[in-house]
Amino acid sequence: MKDDSSELLAEESGSQADREAPLPFAKRYPVVAGVCLGLVLRFIFSGPAGSAWSAMSGAFIFWTPIAIGMVTVYLAERVRRRTWGYYFWAPMLATALFVAGTLVIMIEGLICAIVIIPMFSVLGAMGGLVMGITCRLTNWPKPAVYTLGAFPLLLGALGAATPASNDFSHIERSIHIAAPPAVVWQALVHTPDIAPSEFEHGWAYRIGVPLPLSGEVVDTDGGKVRQFHMGKGVHFEGVVTDWQPQTFVRWTYRFKPDSFPAGALDDHVLIGGHYFDLLDTSYQLSPVADGTRLTFKVHYRVSTQFNLYASWVARMLLGNFGDVALAFYGGRSIAAVSTAPGRVTAGGAR
Repeated sequence: MKDDSSELLAEESGSQADREAPLPFAKRYPVVAGVCLGLVLRFIFSGPAGSAWSAMSGAFIFWTPIAIGMVTVYLAERVRRRTWGYYFWAPMLATALFVAGTLVIMIEGLICAIVIIPMFSVLGAMGGLVMGITCRLTNWPKPAVYTLGAFPLLLGALGAATPASNDFSHIERSIHIAAPPAVVWQALVHTPDIAPSEFEHGWAYRIGVPLPLSGEVVDTDGGKVRQFHMGKGVHFEGVVTDWQPQTFVRWTYRFKPDSFPAGALDDHVLIGGHYFDLLDTSYQLSPVADGTRLTFKVHYRVSTQFNLYASWVARMLLGNFGDVALAFYGGRSIAAVSTAPGRVTAGGAR
């Protein structure tokens, strides 16, 4: 009898230890199942841009990570009770591995993966916590919860879960440059041979956007055009709509069918595409006592079913680009002043 009691106590102690075991946990199949569910849904949501079955649809973006989190916790709870920490971290791990899996099998690009993983992780954790609470309130999960994996499909079949909207906004940045407007203007409209070190610290370029190679304003039969060339064969034009030498310049963007070679940018973030566009960019040069105030302004459009997040990402990346671009023009202008014969100053040549 004593031996039986000892064995029972040992078993209960082991069961308690299992319940409290943190990640990594002994049985990983709940996380694996969550990852597999996400990959299956990603294959299904591979429709063209703007369709209900696009990977940018609200049905996929909102509900897939939530479903991954809920299914991960549900399957784990069917084995044994999990901790509150598990409800949070296991779904985040499953969604992160799901995003990594889309990169491995090359159905998603690096830029989109990096941009979306914070949102997916939070939604996955929310789904896991909701399922964990449900399991505790009802003691054990019910088989009907398996239908969670089909919920994004239901929304996709019904069409757009929420109507897409156009968010038109702008970013403005400025910098003081210790050089006269004439020098800054020349650096602005004539920018050949851009070195990687001049832009590679920009956030957009760190996550995979090709680095700029040159930007030149040229005269054409249709007027002045700024020609942009970037890495991976990316090229497009800025049609100059306002040209005030040494004072102001504005251009709109013109893209051609071959502006973005295959693989140069993720399809979901193409400039001029269904979900994102740059409308115009302008630079204002204002002379000040000891140099020039250069102001950058860009108007853009974001059109998604999750603009609250997508617009925040666009604002963050474009704002950082503005800071990097202004620093670039400032650096080139100061370098031109320092190497000019007679040392040009803010007031002119001397």
